[in-house]
Amino acid sequence: MSVNPKLVRSAGAAAATVVAASLVLTACGSDSSSGSITGEGSTAQQKAMTTFADVLTSNDGVNLDYTGSGSGAGVKKFIAGDVDFAGSDSALKDDEVAQAKTRCGGKDAWHIPLVAGPVAVAFNVPGVKDLTLNASTLAKIFDSKITSWDDPAIKALNPGAALPATKIIPVHRSDSSGTTDNFTKFLNANVPADWPYEPSKEWAGKGGSGAAKSTGVGDTVKKTEGAVTYVEWGFAKENSLGVAKVDFGKGATELTAETAGKALDLAKFKTPGSKDLVVDTKALYQTQEAGAYPLVLTTYEIVCSTGGYSDSKISENLKSAFTTILDKGQDKLADEGYVPLPTAFQQTLRGTIDAL
Repeated sequence: MSVNPKLVRSAGAAAATVVAASLVLTACGSDSSSGSITGEGSTAQQKAMTTFADVLTSNDGVNLDYTGSGSGAGVKKFIAGDVDFAGSDSALKDDEVAQAKTRCGGKDAWHIPLVAGPVAVAFNVPGVKDLTLNASTLAKIFDSKITSWDDPAIKALNPGAALPATKIIPVHRSDSSGTTDNFTKFLNANVPADWPYEPSKEWAGKGGSGAAKSTGVGDTVKKTEGAVTYVEWGFAKENSLGVAKVDFGKGATELTAETAGKALDLAKFKTPGSKDLVVDTKALYQTQEAGAYPLVLTTYEIVCSTGGYSDSKISENLKSAFTTILDKGQDKLADEGYVPLPTAFQQTLRGTIDAL
């Protein structure tokens, strides 16, 4: 028996009763005899997972059942043994590392950055199509210290632009979010005086308006004049929102697959040579390479390392699925707002995937 991935991905309220029976097996992880894997977590990688599920189906691969519930929820489900892998926009915290090791039968959990997508600064300011911001103005906007679109600090970055005196409405994630964690890491790494808060999945800035999940912040900005948010590029495109250029220190940089890919090509791992592939996000976010857009979310699939699953078939299914995703799942990612993984980056990932 296999689970239809489209049923799991839709998870609509109207279909909940119909889907409930088919989801029973996911409560204890995947049905390993069927060639299926279950994952839950990051909404930032939801669109990529939908694409990957279709690629696997087209190539007679394992069934991929993924639920976008937010990074925090996904990690909890993985630690509880309810799913085979967690999708998370940030690495496990120290206490989560210990809990994951218990879940993995005393083996370490590994991070595999299988999906990378730029975080867009998406806005809805009528009459404004071309907008440039930097880390300092972003920190002050999202901490309610800059409250109008015609603020002198914004004008200085946009000489000659007709900026209205519209009130700024910063929209942040209200749920536990790896996107929030990474966006605040970017601010704290570059302008700690303007953003003194410790990076966290929970929002710490003052004021603003909260909305749940990537779909929620995107929809809120679309409906609200003067609003601005940080959201995965795909959701900004889906809602036809304006996307600001960001000055990372070498001039305004437009967000494109090429500029984000250039930044990802410069990414380093915290522990070179390790199979646990945690990206050095601080170094990435402080990149000032001309033509690079380093505000890139490297989202992880968190799995049990070699021998960590009580049923070895789960490891085999994960290995098979992730290999196919690398080989045949990259072509359509740019259309969905993600960055196709550079060749050298893929090769590093293969070392960990092959060892599952």
